[in-house]
Amino acid sequence: MFGLIKHIEYKCRSGLLMVLMLTTFSALTCAQADKKFIRQGNKEYGNEKFSDSEISYRRAIDKNKESADAVFNTGDALYKQKKFEEAGKEFMENHNMNEDKGKKAASLYNLGNSLLMDNKVKESIEAYKGSLKLNPRNPEAKYNLAYAQDLLQQQQQQKNQDKQDQKKNDQNKDQQQNQDNKDQEKDQQQQQQQDQQQEISKEDAERLLNALANDEKNVQEKVKLAKANKAKVRTVKNW
Repeated sequence: MFGLIKHIEYKCRSGLLMVLMLTTFSALTCAQADKKFIRQGNKEYGNEKFSDSEISYRRAIDKNKESADAVFNTGDALYKQKKFEEAGKEFMENHNMNEDKGKKAASLYNLGNSLLMDNKVKESIEAYKGSLKLNPRNPEAKYNLAYAQDLLQQQQQQKNQDKQDQKKNDQNKDQQQNQDNKDQEKDQQQQQQQDQQQEISKEDAERLLNALANDEKNVQEKVKLAKANKAKVRTVKNW
């Protein structure tokens, strides 16, 4: 998916004028120390000891704050450790430190890679565009730019699809809620009907009990009447 990150190594310059020897002696010493740690970092980087190479590059920066090479290589080592946000900061600093268009283009290209790996697709697109403005012939930047643009389009489509799905889910929830409300209302109506039926049954039972009570009362009255009538009958004695 990504093009190879170019690794830049810098060489020490010589041929200082004699009249400047005294004033530049300390600077030359720092420069030599700077290159020493860069070479050490390059060796460690080549052996895939990226954490060790980062330390060496940072020691080179301690020796020479103006070493754009060490800054760039630090970003490179961080990138290999998947510390994409930190790497991006180093590449941006390198871009600001350099005046050479080729080096500025390389730093923006690597910045684009770091942003893309950090899922900052829009920002990576701008970085690739900036790199191509400085170096239009970089095929890897062109490829990664096209890839990032396609990825952004896919993300936007997925985002729109997610919104549609969420809207559909909300509608389904509303429909389900309405159905639940209808079912609840229906259950309440059925319960009311059952309650009414139970009340009617109670009334019928009371009427039945009253009727039975009345029948029993009538029977008792008939029995009393019969006894009374029997008492009135006189028995005829035989003579």
